[in-house]
Amino acid sequence: MAIERALISVYDKTGVVEFARGLASLGIEIVSTGGTAKLLRDSGIPVRDVAELTGWPEMLGGRVKTLHPKVHGGILFQRGKPEDRKQVAEHSIVPIDLVVVNLYPFSATAAKPDVTPEELIENIDIGGPAMVRSAAKNFQSVGVVTDPGDYAAVGAELREKRELSLATRLALARKAYARTARYDGEIATELERLAANGGVKIGALEKLPQRIHIALERRQAMRYGENPHQAAALYVPAERPVAGLAGAKQLQGKELSYNNLVDLDASWALVSEFHRPAVAIIKHNNPCGAAEQESLRDAYLKAFECDPVSAYGGVLAFNRAIDAATAEEVAKLFVECIVAPGYELAALEQFASKRNLRLLEMPREAVPAELQFKPISGGMLVQDQDRHELTEAELKVATDRTPTDAERRALLFAWKVAKHVKSNAILFAREGQAVGVGAGQMSRVDSVKIAVIKAATAGLSLKGSVVASDAFFPFPDGVEEAGKAGATAVIQPGGSVRDADVIAAANKLGMAMVFTGVRHFRH
Repeated sequence: MAIERALISVYDKTGVVEFARGLASLGIEIVSTGGTAKLLRDSGIPVRDVAELTGWPEMLGGRVKTLHPKVHGGILFQRGKPEDRKQVAEHSIVPIDLVVVNLYPFSATAAKPDVTPEELIENIDIGGPAMVRSAAKNFQSVGVVTDPGDYAAVGAELREKRELSLATRLALARKAYARTARYDGEIATELERLAANGGVKIGALEKLPQRIHIALERRQAMRYGENPHQAAALYVPAERPVAGLAGAKQLQGKELSYNNLVDLDASWALVSEFHRPAVAIIKHNNPCGAAEQESLRDAYLKAFECDPVSAYGGVLAFNRAIDAATAEEVAKLFVECIVAPGYELAALEQFASKRNLRLLEMPREAVPAELQFKPISGGMLVQDQDRHELTEAELKVATDRTPTDAERRALLFAWKVAKHVKSNAILFAREGQAVGVGAGQMSRVDSVKIAVIKAATAGLSLKGSVVASDAFFPFPDGVEEAGKAGATAVIQPGGSVRDADVIAAANKLGMAMVFTGVRHFRH
């Protein structure tokens, strides 16, 4: 079915002149509105005004332009249905075979810090989504283009065939409905900022809105999920710049797996806590090594020292560009993936022989805080991110002995790393180095014992170390085990009904203990 007439009405005019010129060269009549019509006409492209088609002028400040039976009748009528053909002939409705529309920039407007209720409301597009939905519904006869990125492919197909295939029209319709669904979802969310108290006023969005509308598009299909019998893919927010790990550039290596991405995200979150050169080694979503030192090479060696056995086949994150000296040390170990802000050329040359090693480059840029989602049967749990950064001023000394300056520095380091260990989390550390990790146990004292075993296996002494616990010690036994292993100071949230017993145990062992008042459960 040849395309004879196209209606073009766009806010984003990127590439529209060239696209319309191509349509006109094929003899396709162009109908347009307002600013789009003026732009095309000024560019020497013949244009018929929508007002001429409908017999009605644009009115109500431009709110009503295309909301007319002669527009929607021309889009919606079923070409193969005799009764439809009869009715459009009776009412002098001409067919519209191609609809080219993009929408008012509602999201960009809503993001403005000084947006007014009137501005927000006026950037809710009505006519555009209505035409998009009409054209998408009637995809068996009509093409709909909502993305300037599709102009080239659509133009090429029209030049070759003078029509769009049914497959193309269906693909465009799917994309169109995805776009209007996302658009309406954004409006529904942003309207929660409006209050009607003697007039419409605007305020801040709540952290957790009444309704959450998520529009995602598939970026990368994967061989499988956590296990080979599970399907998986990476999805990213639709029609937005890809940020965070999802937007990292892979420089070499095999295709990333589901588990790779989960571990890479965990490793990057951990090293991003530090300002000095830092390295995290992640295995099964838990750190088996972490360190912060004056050089990246030293940080890697200290991180590796924590648990060399578990580091084999791990995922590594660096918060600095990897230099040759660091790469030389890393290259001695079998590693699944590495993520870093960059790589010196000499480092890339070191890694080049490891063809399966996945190297990702991810700039150290702030990523907006996003809500976290966890599905449960029949619903979804939603929370904001745990971005609490503990300061030394927040520490409350609970014991008779105050930590030394060196212990304080080690405690703050241990607290940052323990935040990224699965609960129940216990982490022994020295200043700038994790030396024993106990993760994911049902009993906190068992996590202490595992951390002690891990340190012993690595040949590390815990004498003079400090210990961090992601939540309070419910009984004195955990502190007692840590003290027996050689720890001299403890950092924990506090808040147990048995805090007095725990503090007494620390005092008896001559340990210093500080409370943070903040818990970091990680399930």
